[in-house]
Order: sequence, then structure tokens, then C-alpha cells
Amino acid sequence: MAALPASLSRTLWRLLGSRGCSSGAPVTQPRPGELSRPAPEEQSQRRQFLREHAAPFSAFLTDSFGRQHSYLRIALTEKCNLRCQYCMPEEGVPLTPKAALLTTEEILTLARLFVKEGVDKIRLTGGEPLIRPDVVDIVAQLRQLEGLRTVSVTTNGVNLARLLPRLQKAGLSAINISLDTLVPAKFEFIVRRKGFHKVMEGIHKAIELGYHPVKVNCVVMRGLNEDELLDFVALTEGLPLDVRFIEYMPFDGNRWNVKKMVSYKEMLDTVQQRWPELEKLPEEASSTAKAFKVPGFLGRVGFITSMSEHFCSTCNRLRITADGNLKVCLFGNAEVSLRDHLRAGASEAELLGIIRAAVGRKKRQHAGMFSISQMKNRPMILIELLWMLQDSPPARLSVSSWDPLHSQGLRPPVSFSYQKATLWTRGGVPQAPGLALQWLGPGSPQRHYSSYIDSDANSKCLSPGPAAPAAVSGPWATSDQLTHVDSEGQASMVDVGRKPDTDRMAVASAVVLLGPVAFKLLQQNQLKKGDALAVAQLAGIQAAKLTSQLIPLCHHVALSHVQVRLELDSARQAVQVQASCRARGPTGVEMEALTAAAVAALALYDMCKAVSRDIVVEEVKLLSKTGGQRGDFHRA
Repeated sequence: MAALPASLSRTLWRLLGSRGCSSGAPVTQPRPGELSRPAPEEQSQRRQFLREHAAPFSAFLTDSFGRQHSYLRIALTEKCNLRCQYCMPEEGVPLTPKAALLTTEEILTLARLFVKEGVDKIRLTGGEPLIRPDVVDIVAQLRQLEGLRTVSVTTNGVNLARLLPRLQKAGLSAINISLDTLVPAKFEFIVRRKGFHKVMEGIHKAIELGYHPVKVNCVVMRGLNEDELLDFVALTEGLPLDVRFIEYMPFDGNRWNVKKMVSYKEMLDTVQQRWPELEKLPEEASSTAKAFKVPGFLGRVGFITSMSEHFCSTCNRLRITADGNLKVCLFGNAEVSLRDHLRAGASEAELLGIIRAAVGRKKRQHAGMFSISQMKNRPMILIELLWMLQDSPPARLSVSSWDPLHSQGLRPPVSFSYQKATLWTRGGVPQAPGLALQWLGPGSPQRHYSSYIDSDANSKCLSPGPAAPAAVSGPWATSDQLTHVDSEGQASMVDVGRKPDTDRMAVASAVVLLGPVAFKLLQQNQLKKGDALAVAQLAGIQAAKLTSQLIPLCHHVALSHVQVRLELDSARQAVQVQASCRARGPTGVEMEALTAAAVAALALYDMCKAVSRDIVVEEVKLLSKTGGQRGDFHRA
């Protein structure tokens, strides 16, 4: 049988939803005032029909890597009744005015559109979704959408016990409850509020009402709750819980530090030491959690490895923030406002075009762990961001009290929506994060490159005119202009063709703090990988010679000599690295010396990391530089 056209398949689906199923079984009609909830047999028959006659998955929700996005997360609010340390700062965050948040009808309109195109699972999030007054009504109306199989909620659990009976009656399919500790006093420290016993009451209420499994999300933070891993696993012995340990992730306001992150492998090793019989469970291709089970236990455990082992290749998730922005990646720094287009009267076809463009731009995977920690992103409570997409200009201006520019000391006297639209220029290429904006009048943004962003008075900006020669003064004169940026604001290699050849030398250093165990093994040359000092020395010499290949705008220099020395510092349990480079030519060799010192330090880290992960590389700096037109430099 040939596949049915998409439109015909959806029409048949709607008919089945209102008149019966493919077997001819009657559909139970609700009593007046009662919510419609199909019987289990009827749901099973509908799903079978859908599998057999489903239209090809929507191209609007399929990205350039073939990932089909059938799962939509919708934030109902930015507000929360807790202040979790990993989620938001203690003082809270500036919230979007109510008028700029999605209304209930706008939420349902967008949900219908996504479900029509193939989304079969919607999760309601926040903030804390259960503090929204009409959350039960939203669940009930979502449950009526034909083709939507699952309506779930992620909650902190404080209001769950009170609302769950009504939510279940409305059609709530599944529950995720956040709980990061089993110690009441520690709970108050982590979330900065009371409520532990209410959360536990909510968990037991969910079990009592037959939700299986009840998912419990635990963000693991070193020095705070990693000592409770085994206690959480023990809960699954007698309770049908799916405890999921989440690697600590960076968002604005949570002061993320890699030292706080406990990796999946470390957590798994801890659990396996207590329960060596722990077995791996099969999981769906799009699952975010690696699932395990202790034989004989009612529940199971999982590990969400967003930081150490991403699952981007199978990601099927999209997000709509409470203020109506579509995010195609939790860690991505790009959003498009569906709210503004909705309120401007955009047609369904126009909205689908906007959605398709956003999904099509989704990257193969998010940035690495350390890159994510440096990216500008919303606090977890908001999932907000400064940089917006040019191809989604706001249809109407709206003023928001959430001012991401404030963090950079910038407050242009225009609306936030206008700021988002004007920060993108030059054919959709985002400006670099180090840009300051001066507003010369409405609609007249002018770009200035600056190493200071606090105020206009402090800015040292690139002049659009020709560069003036730098004056020589002091022990080492510096320039008032960025030498690798041209008058158009583009990155550019400096032309050194007319500069005279002179003898150049530079010395740089770095320090590697090893700690007692690694330092002792290094001192005794007992590392399993071999002579770490010799390997690091060779790595530094090789790196110096390859500097122009590592630093994009750095000139190739024919080095006449490279020396890398490593000295043990027993007092600090550290290794002092010093690299010197010499050459004769038109440009200096400080980058070669710095690269040599840094890479030698990193090689030493690599040789010792099996012994200790608490190694710190610090104080990478230039010690001296001689030769060149701007004089010599010697660090005091």
C-alpha cells in the first residue's frame, strides 16, 4: 500500500479522533463537564493506526543532520519558589514583564502547530510550572491535541502533592521531580528555601497515584551532595523511582566551576563499588540518560552526561521559553521570537518558515565543556541570551526589564527587542562579544572595538582613520590600537614586510600545581607513562615551532633557538616551566615563547592526570622580550 499524503493522513487521524478507530471500536463520549480521556484499548488502537499510516516526519522539524524533533519543552513561567544554587543567583534574576510572556492561548496555538508537524511529546517546565495558576487547564487542553502521546511536567515538587490529583485527572502522563539531597538541612542550603518534606510528600503522592516510574532528577555537585549517591540509589530498592544523576552544568548566575562537576564515569564507579552487579539497561535512541538497574530493585538509576559525554547526535528536543523564544539547543546561544511574530499576525505558513529556518541552523553538537562555561547564555531559570538572529526581526517593539546588556555596562535608550535586532549586521554574522555599542541616535548603531566596556569614558576605540605610528616610551611602549584589527573592524594579519630584521628574544613561564601524590611520583620518575619532564620539554619545543599554525594571525618565524626548562618546586608541589625563543626577523617571538610554556605545562598535565585531576595550570606569562621597534620589556 502506498504511503498516504501527509494532509490525507492527518485528516484521517482527526476523523478517527472524533468518530472511532480503524477497528470500528466505539469512542467513549465524556459526560457533560467531564474531561475526555480515551480508554487504554482505544489509545492503543489509535497508536497502531498512526504507526501504519503516519505521514513522513515534518521537514519543518528536521534539521540538516536528519534529526527529527518530536519532543517540545514549553516553559510556563520564569518564576520559581526556590533559589537553587546551580540554577539562579540568590537574589533571583530580572524577570520579563507579564505582558511580554506567552499567554495561555499563545502557548496552545504554538503547541497545536508543533503537534500538527509531528511533535508527540510535550514537557511543561519553568521556572516552576506548578506555580502558574492555570497549569491544570493547560494540561487538559494539551491532552486534547490529536497525535500528542505524552504530556509531562518537570517540577521542584513543592506544590505537587496538592495539585497532582487534578493534574492526573486532566491527563498528565509523566512527572520529573527535582531533588538534590535527602538531608533536610542541606536541602535548605541548596535551594535557599524550606520545603523538603513537601517534596517528599509529592514523590510519595505520585507513587500512590500510579505514576511509574516517578523520575527524580539530582544535580550532583562536588563538595555538596556527591556523598549521597549511594543513598539515592538505595531509594530505588523499595520504590519505583527512576533516579537520574545530572552532571553539573554552566549557566549564567550559578558560578559554574569545573571542579564542582562530578563526571558520569566517576559517579558510575562509586555506585559499582557498592553494587558490582549493577547492570546496563537498553535505552531509546533519543534518551538523554544512560540507564542502569541493581538486580532485584524496584526502580532504576540513570546518568545524564551533558558535559562529559554529550548526546547531541540523537537530540530530538526543542524549547520554547516563557517569553516565547524558540531555542533549538539548551546550550546554544541563538533564539528566535515566536511570540513577536504571533502578535504581529503571522500566518501558520510564516511561523513554520521561521521554525524551519531555526531548526535548520541547529549545529551538529554543542560546544565542549570549557567553551560552554565561557558562553553567554540565560540563567537556567530564564534560558535567555543577548545575541538574537537577524532573520527574525521583532514584529513589534516590546520593553523588557531583563537587560542582558547591563552585565556589560551598556544601557542604550531603546527597547530590548530593538537591541536584539540591531546587534546582528553584515549579512547575519554576529559581532564579536568584545564589542561596545555607542548610540548616536535612534536607529544609528555604531560599532567600536574596545578593551573596556564599563562606560564610554573608559573606552579605547579603534579609529576608522589610518593607523598612526606608535610612540616609543617607557621600558616597553604599547599601542593605543589593536594591531590585528583593520579600519573596517575585521581581523587582519599585520604587514611586517617593510620592518627591518633585528635579533629577537622572548622568555615566558608557566606553573603546574600537581599536588602531593603526582608531585612525588614525578619527583621519583615513577609515572606509568614515563619521563613526564622529558615529554613536556619536547612538547614545548615542538609547540614553539608550530605557533603560526596554532595562532591564526601569528607570523611564521624561523627560530634559531628554543629552550624549555622545567624545575621542581617542592614547597608548592609544583613544576616551574620556563621557555625562551630566539630568532632574527621583522617580528617578535613572544607568542612562540608563550606557546612553548603553555603546551609544555599542558603536556605535563596530560602525563599526570591519571594520578590526579586536581592539577592546576596557572601563571602563563611573558617574562621578557628584547628587540623590535617598541623597545624591550622585562617583567618586574
